[in-house]
Amino acid sequence: MKETCFGESVQGASHKKTGKECQDYYKKTVEKEYTILAVADGHGSNACPYSRTGAIAAVNIFHDVMGTYLEEYAGRLEQLATVLHREGEISFAKNIERSWKNRIKDIQVENSENRKKTPRNSSGAIDWAAVYKMYGCTLLGLVITKEFVFSYQMGDGDIMKVDEEVCPVVSGEHILGVETHSLSRKNAWEKAITDIKRNDIEEHLPRLYLLSTDGFSNSYANTKEFYKTCKDYYETFKEYGADAVRDNLKKWLSETSELGCGDDITLLVAYFE
Repeated sequence: MKETCFGESVQGASHKKTGKECQDYYKKTVEKEYTILAVADGHGSNACPYSRTGAIAAVNIFHDVMGTYLEEYAGRLEQLATVLHREGEISFAKNIERSWKNRIKDIQVENSENRKKTPRNSSGAIDWAAVYKMYGCTLLGLVITKEFVFSYQMGDGDIMKVDEEVCPVVSGEHILGVETHSLSRKNAWEKAITDIKRNDIEEHLPRLYLLSTDGFSNSYANTKEFYKTCKDYYETFKEYGADAVRDNLKKWLSETSELGCGDDITLLVAYFE
C-alpha cells in the first residue's frame, strides 16, 4: 500500500483585494507507523488580529499532543485506540485546549509588539480570555495508524473520506451564520468532536482523506456539489496520479475561492492506493 500526502493554502479572493494575509495553516507528519494531519483556520476578524499565529500554534499543538500519545503507546496501538475512544472528547480535548492556551500565553509574553497591546481588566491584571480571543481559530486533526483512524474537530471545516462513497469522517455541528466554535473560548473542549474507527483502508483501496477549512465547502452551492467535488478529486488521483493533483492544487483552490465564497482555502489530502 502506498500513501501520498500533501496540502496547499491559498489566500481568499476577497482577501487579495484588501491585502489581508491567509489566516489558514496546515501541517503533516508521515511516519512508518502513523500519519498526523492538522488544519486550522484563524478567525481573521478585527477582534482576532493574531489569528494566523493562533492557527499556526494550533496545528503544532495537535501534532505535539498526538505525538506524545503515540510515543507513550508505541507498540500498543490497540490500547491507545481504547484510550482515545474512552477519553477523546474529554481528556484529549482538554489537553488540546490547555496546551494551545499555554502556547498563546508564551507567545503573547515573548512578543514585544503583541505585549504592548495586552488587554487588561479594571484592576490592571491581564485579561487572558481577551488575549486568547485575539488568537482565535478552529482546528481539524486526523491520525491514521495501522490499527485505527482518529479524528478531532473544533469549529467549522470538513474532514472527508472518499472511496466507493463520499462521507464525513466526523459530523461537525451545523452552525448558522458566521459564528463558529473556537479554541479561544472558555471550556472550548466541550465543543470538540472526536471519532475513532478501525482502520479498514486496505479493504477499500484506493481511499482519499481530505481536511479542509470552511472556505472550501462554502464555495459550493450545497452539500451535494461539495461532495461531488470531493469525488472529482478522488477520480483525478485514480486516473492521473498524485503528481497531477499536487501540481495543480494551488491553481484549483484559487479558482474555487474566486468562483465561490472568496475566503481563504486550505486543503490537506492523504491518498492510499
